[in-house]
Amino acid sequence: MALRIASLLQRQQVACTEILKRGVSSTSSCSQDGGWFNKLLVRKIEPTKESHSRMLSDKEVIYELQTHNLKPGTVAQYLKNYDQYVQEVKERNLHLELCGSWTVGVGDQDQCVHLWKYDGGYKSIDQAKRLMDEDTVIQNLLSDRNVHLRSRSNQYLLSFSFWPLVTPRQGGNIYEIRSYFLKPGTMIEWGNNWARAITFRQSNNEAFGGFFSQVGRLYNVHHIWCYGSLQLRKEQRENAWRKPGWDEVVAYTVPLIEEYHSKILYPNFFSPTH
Repeated sequence: MALRIASLLQRQQVACTEILKRGVSSTSSCSQDGGWFNKLLVRKIEPTKESHSRMLSDKEVIYELQTHNLKPGTVAQYLKNYDQYVQEVKERNLHLELCGSWTVGVGDQDQCVHLWKYDGGYKSIDQAKRLMDEDTVIQNLLSDRNVHLRSRSNQYLLSFSFWPLVTPRQGGNIYEIRSYFLKPGTMIEWGNNWARAITFRQSNNEAFGGFFSQVGRLYNVHHIWCYGSLQLRKEQRENAWRKPGWDEVVAYTVPLIEEYHSKILYPNFFSPTH
């Protein structure tokens, strides 16, 4: 994939350089007014009275992505504790729901990732925190959990409006989380391109969730994909490249990225999605 992108970018850049050398007028495809070459660059975001997050997400739902790095040899004890924590949360009126819980299989080892959903926006987050801080049972579970941790981090996220809703999956699937760290000011550009790109990846029901950060590390995007196996992942990703337009979308979004990572995730036994 990287070679295809590099080749496409190189061909387009060489072509545009030749056009500019010949002194083509500003109405050419390389002009400041638009054209394919300009799409490879970070376009200016026009002033607006509306926040970018409101333009990209139309849901009053906040997601929390928790990443826990475990001490080697403590995974079983940790998962038992987290299962109890999930059950306790279910019994309380916290407007908080676990959407997925996974252990990393390929990527950072001894790591678990959990995706929670808060209905009711930040108000529900404030309420849940107050109640949990006062709840002895939950606080004891958190204290016991900390014994197994090397480090942890979390983010509050919004879901892209053009991605499908997060819904439970069944059937022994694997998941992939692809995390992108974008150049500041490029989130609208990313959304514009991926609103088109997601149409290429829905035929196999592989799109599980697409999110962008609101609190925590900013300009961070997470795409979570669902596959029946690693072999099916390979086949479905290759099929996307055969669809007209997918290569252009990838070429237009690569210049927006500063860094990105991929991890293969396996559902934990208490995860609502498998």
